[in-house]
Amino acid sequence: MDVNAALQREIAGEQGVADSLYSRLDAVRERTSTELEHARNDITTGTPASRVEREAFVRMYADRLAALLAAEERLVFGRLDLEGGDIRHIGRVGLADDSQVPLLTDWRAPAAEAFYQATGAHPMAVVRRRHIVTRGRTVTGVEDDVLNIDHASDVEVLGSGALLAALGAKRTGRMHDIVATIQAEQDRIIRSQLGGVLVVEGGPGCGKTVVALHRAAFLLYTHRDRLQRNGVLVVGPNPLFLRYIEQVLPALGETAAVLVSMSTLLPDVVATAVDSDEVAAIKGDIRMAEAVRRAVRRRHRVPERGIALDVHGTRIVMTPAMVTASRDRARADHRPHNVARRTFVISLLDRLATALADARNQDRDNNYEILIEDLRSASDVRREVNLCWMPLSPERLIAELLADVSVLRECAKFLSPKQAEALVRSSGSAWTQSDVPLLDEAADLLGSDGEEERRLAALASAERRVDLEYAQGVLEMTGMGEGVTADQVVDRYSAERSLLSVAERAAGDREWAYGHVVVDEAQELTPMAWRSIMRRCPSRSMTIVGDLAQASSAVAPRSWGAALEGYCGDRWRVESLTVNYRTPQPVMALAERVLRASGEGSASVQSVREGDDPFFGPADSLMEVVRRETAAADVGRMAILVAERDREAVAALLAAAIGEALVGVGLQALDREVSVLTVRESKGLEFDVVVLFEPDAMVASSGRPGSDLYVAITRTTQRLYILHSRALPPGFLN
Repeated sequence: MDVNAALQREIAGEQGVADSLYSRLDAVRERTSTELEHARNDITTGTPASRVEREAFVRMYADRLAALLAAEERLVFGRLDLEGGDIRHIGRVGLADDSQVPLLTDWRAPAAEAFYQATGAHPMAVVRRRHIVTRGRTVTGVEDDVLNIDHASDVEVLGSGALLAALGAKRTGRMHDIVATIQAEQDRIIRSQLGGVLVVEGGPGCGKTVVALHRAAFLLYTHRDRLQRNGVLVVGPNPLFLRYIEQVLPALGETAAVLVSMSTLLPDVVATAVDSDEVAAIKGDIRMAEAVRRAVRRRHRVPERGIALDVHGTRIVMTPAMVTASRDRARADHRPHNVARRTFVISLLDRLATALADARNQDRDNNYEILIEDLRSASDVRREVNLCWMPLSPERLIAELLADVSVLRECAKFLSPKQAEALVRSSGSAWTQSDVPLLDEAADLLGSDGEEERRLAALASAERRVDLEYAQGVLEMTGMGEGVTADQVVDRYSAERSLLSVAERAAGDREWAYGHVVVDEAQELTPMAWRSIMRRCPSRSMTIVGDLAQASSAVAPRSWGAALEGYCGDRWRVESLTVNYRTPQPVMALAERVLRASGEGSASVQSVREGDDPFFGPADSLMEVVRRETAAADVGRMAILVAERDREAVAALLAAAIGEALVGVGLQALDREVSVLTVRESKGLEFDVVVLFEPDAMVASSGRPGSDLYVAITRTTQRLYILHSRALPPGFLN
């Protein structure tokens, strides 16, 4: 057989299929775009009920169009030749002709399972599985697996495997979807049932993150009615990681996911400062939940003695007994502080009304409304009632708690004097990621006093007045006012502005209950962080991704059960990924040796990639290594992992040597050829080449140095350099 001729013949055949599918995709896009425009134009007509229905149609068409647009790249990537002669093409979305005859099967559909799960031992009625390689709309190659020899006598087998090609590709600084190369053990996890908590554990390079994201896309496809309404929350370890993965779900056509890190979990709160490991561990202690509760309750103040109040010339006394009775009445319903405040105020004013009526020799019942109004308008009353039960924001409560060591000791009784001193921060300090669970706990205990809702309503009313004036002016100026009112014009455009997606609405609502939550690098969550995550998923439908061996935090859970059983009981299960697709075997051997030498644990994953042994050299060879590797043809991205104290200095030296345009730190790191990062910033990321610069300094202040080094070593897909001027940590040298 002329292999090249056969390959070109098969490529031409698949090109014909691809041309037909792209033509159909274009037609469906055009039709969906037209339907979306019609729905938008009709959205302000009819009854309120019909408007709501049309808004739903607008969102549906918009989501469908987004999925169709995302399908442009690698629309079709697979083919199944089945026993009996049927052929089924697999792609990013499902397509059918006008008679609803299937043309392309969505990768998430049950009919596509065999593409990922069929093996020679269990062919699932598949004779040949073909991976179709495309660039743009052009088919560039095909790669085949024969799964059933008995039915394959007339089948040609071409190519060397899509997975190997994907593994060898240069890194780009962004994670990409793997719909064309999902492996069987990954596919079983992706298609696992929705209910309960699924823990996906595995060593570095096993694809935990990308599997979790594809699982989210699969669940949104399979359980669309439920999850499209409530959305999916994806929690990552830091903003850099979120930027790394942000393109995966949109590329799969899914827009109902909200991506946050713990530092951005709360709307309108962005944590930019960093706590020491010691302080972060204290703030993450589950006992801080009780400390926050005590901080709220200590704001329910009862005066030690009676307080004289002047009510428009009449003197009355607010007694401790009045305040105590009103406080107990407000607490009885167990409602949040700001919500219960209304009950407290009403109850206390009622008691003060009796005192005011007595002081004026008036009949209380006949003059009740006047008495209450006089009390509400008296400055003495307003001041003292507020001092007894003041409306509070989470930010104010936590800021004041952390500003006073005596208050901290009173509320967090488990703290030693040294620990309390460590937590104290100056007024106006930036929030840290460790503060976010405390703020979230406070928000849950405080609730809303309605002030924000009133502010937004007033703002919306003012905006509408401005819009009406502008619309009326336009109608008068253009002479188009006949039959059209300014109200109709404003309604038309405000309706379009109100069509927020599920993800947009969820991201702005702290109390939003998600249909499913994905947590990556979950081994890093503190007990307080777990409380915040669980609060957002009452159904406990979650995918938890992590590797306890890679935990950096000193308060990392000893087991998944320790983290989950208090919230989920026995409604959780573990699936393990065992194959490392990223790290070359010699590098993985070093990582396992270092982890064992640290005494912090052991790891057992199977690396499928061969590669070079790690390179050891002096620290002053850094520039030489960087210049050589950035000139190499097989390098897309390179990382220099350093101690936090050295990051800026190393980045500056590299920028001076090879140019600022090539070197990145922080959020810029992913867009530059050379990234200078700390170990924690590198979690979940991968690079063609990695340099560990002064490994001993990298983990000098780490609570788990072995785990941090294990993470650092396993970021590479090709080559690893260890450059040092001082003694190496245990395990680096045999």
